[in-house]
Amino acid sequence: MAESNLIMIKPLSRIDPRLRSKAFAFLEKLTEDDSAPGLHIEPIKNSADPRVRTGRVDLQFRAVLFRLTGANDVSYVFHGIWNHDDAIRIAQRTKLKTNPVNGLMEVIEATTPKEEPATSTWVPSPGAPTAATSTADAGPSPATGPAAVTGTAPVLGATAGTAPAPAPGPAASVESAIVPTRRPWQVAATRAELVNGLGLDEALAERVLACADEDAILDLAGAFVDWRSNALLELAAGATVAEVKDRLEITEAPGRDDSDQAILDGLRQPASQGAFTFVENNDELRRIIEEGDFGAWRVWLHPEQRKYVTRDYQGPFRLSGGAGTGKTVVLLHRARRLAKANPQARIVLTTFTTNLADALARDLSRLDPDLPRAQELGDPGVLVRGVDALAYAAIKSAGSEISAAVDDVLGAPSSHVQQRTAGDAWKAAIATAGSDLPAALHTPHFLQAEYEAVVLPGHITAQADYLRVRRPGRGVRLNRKERAAVWQVIEAYRASSRVEGTLDFAEAATVAAAHLTKQAAEGQGHRADHLLVDEGQDLSPAHWQLLRALVGEGPNDLFIAEDSHQRIYGHKLVLGQYGIRIVGRSQRLTLNYRTTAENLHFALGVLDGGTYADLEDQPEETGRYHSSRRGPVPQVIACGSMNGELDTAANLIRGWAEQAPQEGRGTETIAILVRDQYQRDRVVSGLGERGVNVRPVDREAVKPGPPVAMTMHRAKGTEFSKVLLFGMSEKSIPKIVRGADYSVDEKQDALLRERSLLYVAASRARDELVVTWSGEASELLPRG
Repeated sequence: MAESNLIMIKPLSRIDPRLRSKAFAFLEKLTEDDSAPGLHIEPIKNSADPRVRTGRVDLQFRAVLFRLTGANDVSYVFHGIWNHDDAIRIAQRTKLKTNPVNGLMEVIEATTPKEEPATSTWVPSPGAPTAATSTADAGPSPATGPAAVTGTAPVLGATAGTAPAPAPGPAASVESAIVPTRRPWQVAATRAELVNGLGLDEALAERVLACADEDAILDLAGAFVDWRSNALLELAAGATVAEVKDRLEITEAPGRDDSDQAILDGLRQPASQGAFTFVENNDELRRIIEEGDFGAWRVWLHPEQRKYVTRDYQGPFRLSGGAGTGKTVVLLHRARRLAKANPQARIVLTTFTTNLADALARDLSRLDPDLPRAQELGDPGVLVRGVDALAYAAIKSAGSEISAAVDDVLGAPSSHVQQRTAGDAWKAAIATAGSDLPAALHTPHFLQAEYEAVVLPGHITAQADYLRVRRPGRGVRLNRKERAAVWQVIEAYRASSRVEGTLDFAEAATVAAAHLTKQAAEGQGHRADHLLVDEGQDLSPAHWQLLRALVGEGPNDLFIAEDSHQRIYGHKLVLGQYGIRIVGRSQRLTLNYRTTAENLHFALGVLDGGTYADLEDQPEETGRYHSSRRGPVPQVIACGSMNGELDTAANLIRGWAEQAPQEGRGTETIAILVRDQYQRDRVVSGLGERGVNVRPVDREAVKPGPPVAMTMHRAKGTEFSKVLLFGMSEKSIPKIVRGADYSVDEKQDALLRERSLLYVAASRARDELVVTWSGEASELLPRG
């Protein structure tokens, strides 16, 4: 029996469901014994590469592979599965080679068997256009695998085309594309830099320089399956050759030969690991084959993502990036890396909401089912909890000792604080003690924000302290009389909570932080060794105080992922004010893996008109965000009435659902996103009346079944193949933005969060995005 290693190519993720079990069985047997007679692993006569082999998957389909003999073992690069005759032709023409400049492995296609082209061509990925075709002219793709020879007939698993446009309902019309104009583009490199510095061959360098706009170079990048795809994507974003080499970690490692060992060495370089992976075991193989695109992030990390997983930092580190750039992916892999490096380490992975924490826990189990998991705060292993759950866990474990922390924060000792304050408590406090409040401050929104941003972080328990405290970043100026009026309401709020024995979320986090800080000062240590934070932009000052108290300052203490453009809950703040200093330890991801370039441009258009700052109070820009994928331009459909909009939605969802099986997807990859639960339930009912079954989703996970409908807030942390944004009219903007009973600062910040919410919703769509409304369109939609 001769065991062998298996190397998979990323574009394999498009696997026809009818071939998955056969593909797994074939590859499993290949790794166990490549000499097994049933596999029929055979060389191909007159092939461009003597390493190429074919193997029998079944009577109709054959796999194309490359056999590499290393110093101690044998490896197979799995290229794809095609109909028998097509597989033979592909095997004859395709070859592996090392790049003479950087030593990375490349997949090229010879013009004829045994004939190396004067300038190497490339092997297109599924559905990708060649240099001479447009997206609409893209040729067929294989049953599974990244390559297709021009003219090969479609086989099982050929990439499905774009969904048909929805049949408009009554009084519906498709507006002109509301997509921001593509920015001017010019490659930031010379021909010599592309060839001699980066390693592109001369013909490809000429094609890059000839690209007239960003669309052209994105089309070109989509035609490759190896390192060149990522390199062209970086060039499309305006990177220089030096920046491309840094982001992909391309080193000076010339490929002096095309030996098997040289190719294996090239495959192990960081720049190759974004497209090729050495499969560790059969469980990983099964996950790769069965989960396809939605599970690809667990195996193939972009080199820039990988370096943030593996590097150590002497203090807090902040990783920013737009929606879909892989920040959460980095956190999950980093948690795994830290746990494997030290199984006794106490690692906490946290985020803002319970739904997001549950999703993190599920994804961590998918990434590594055997990873040690902690059950309680302070236990070895990885603990995944929402940040508020961490606060209540610390309070519960403190027992009666929590009374001192309550006194420190709220001015009155109590250990009966396990219940949560009612949602209308601020309204009740205003009714009780708010008679002296100016009209502009007579809102729960302002008072809660003032309490959480100023009073709680400073542990203010007396009016005299509040009258003289600084209020940086609050916007609204308060004179002495106004501060006194605000304090009266705060005292009424606290008095009611003491009677009820409750804490609100911010109070609980502040109390827990005070208790943990006191314990550490007394020599009892901290509860965590490493703390990883997702969606950091939504956390409050109290949350940051809690997180700083949970883990002591030191190597790899805090790793924070955030995107100020996705701030849909919290208020703007600066981490340095809460003991978290990230001077010189901050980086940004710019390559979007989730959405198509067209959907990304639409989503970014929503942000136009807003001014955003990150957690270090630096301007947050979107100019360098770019996507690795192409797709149809988002549709925006104006409807004359709610009934017309529901008719349009029914036609659209019905067509998508019929198409889903052809794409190898379930209908749960279709989502309708709306502004609130009332509208969600109305849409579910209206579509049901039209014979379209849609399932409302609240806190539960999205599982196989009918298409889903959820609020845009609930959609945070999810992704779907196709998304309908329903009801995007001017009425979808909340009262705080449109009304006159709120301060200017409140309204501006609320409008910023509404932009962020629509950006989050639009960026949930992987492949296709449709936007509908009736009446007047929302002012937040991009206008071209």
